[in-house]
Order: sequence, then structure tokens, then C-alpha cells
Amino acid sequence: MGFRFTVERLAQDIGVVGWVKNLPDGRAEVFAEGSDEDLKDFLGEIKRQFSGYIRDEDITWSEATGEFKDFGIRF
Repeated sequence: MGFRFTVERLAQDIGVVGWVKNLPDGRAEVFAEGSDEDLKDFLGEIKRQFSGYIRDEDITWSEATGEFKDFGIRF
């Protein structure tokens, strides 16, 4: 299973909302909202499952907007 579909499944399993998408330069972007604990679990699972593929990460924490009701893949 690919990155986006795995991240979508992890988000749904953990209970975070937001989206994941591929960027034109080959990177991926994830925008997620949830409790601090759920978000840390979510990031940890992404890192664990893709440890051999993720070369760099840029994480920014901010206040939740509340605009999402679920987690999906954007194209």
C-alpha cells in the first residue's frame, strides 16, 4: 500500500482528521488535527511504518481550525 493510503488508514484508526497529498516535487504533505496524544501517535506510526523512506521532515504545530470532519487524500 502506498504512503497516502497508509497515512489515511492510520489517521482513521487513530482518530485524527485532515488530509494527505503528494506534492509535484515528490514530497508528501500531511495536515492533521486531533488531540496532542493522538497527533504524536499518528506521527510515530508514520515514522515507524516508513522509516526507510522518510529522509526529512518539517513539522509545524498550530491551533486546530476545526474545519475537518474526517481524513482524506487530496489530489
